[in-house]
Amino acid sequence: MNIIDCHTHSTNSPDGESPAEEMIKKAIEKDLSAYALTDHCEVNRWFSIDHYGLEPNEYDTYDFGRDFERSMQENTALKEKYSEKINFICGIELGQAPFDFGLSDAIVSDKRLDFVIGSIHQVMPYDDFAFIDYAKKAVGPLLELYYENVYKLCKWNKFDVLGHLTYPLRYIEGDKGIKVHEEIIRKSFKVLIENGKGIEINTSGLRQAYGKTFPDIYWLKIFREMGGKIISVGSDAHRSADLGKGVKEGAELAAEAGFEYLCYFKERKPNFIKI
Repeated sequence: MNIIDCHTHSTNSPDGESPAEEMIKKAIEKDLSAYALTDHCEVNRWFSIDHYGLEPNEYDTYDFGRDFERSMQENTALKEKYSEKINFICGIELGQAPFDFGLSDAIVSDKRLDFVIGSIHQVMPYDDFAFIDYAKKAVGPLLELYYENVYKLCKWNKFDVLGHLTYPLRYIEGDKGIKVHEEIIRKSFKVLIENGKGIEINTSGLRQAYGKTFPDIYWLKIFREMGGKIISVGSDAHRSADLGKGVKEGAELAAEAGFEYLCYFKERKPNFIKI
């Protein structure tokens, strides 16, 4: 079985714990068919906090433009250094592109990028889903806003793979009426498929209380039945110890949903490998 891990983070992400070179060495050790470093790049916090006129809090970080440049420089150098040892992909996870599509356009035009995951971690005016107190917030309206933003992201169409479709469930846990949003999810899938884009199977949920991938088999089958062809797999590892975890199970889910091939990107173009 061909195994890929196309969603990971290094210390070039604020929440990453392992340096980029350590992550690559672990990927080589695991004999991955393709490996991507996709450090966080949050569009709504690209500049310094002073630029936004905000007061600091205990969890938000800023200056992602600085982090992006550091990541691109380091990953480009490592890509050359390890070119004969691993199929290494220089990527980013672009968060909240709908916050500023003009800035997002500029970011993804960087020629050093092989791969862009499009994700929504936060919907305005709320905090990142990781930091919301759900005892004080109604889940329904939050999810509605989330899927509206996912649809806007899909219509923008300048990324390669949609990241962790059911991301909020990482923190909310349980179904929480998510199938109520099936119509807009299907609309998002339709746009992705028409534009030759894909979705990822994010396996981080297998290591967390949720216990399933983001998204789970229900949505994977719908994407495939609608004609989706591009499916990627990523561990969402933030440290080398988690790199590759669950990706075999993710590939098996892809096969169960009807996919014969996994997909990774080089120079922003899809490459397919048999599962």
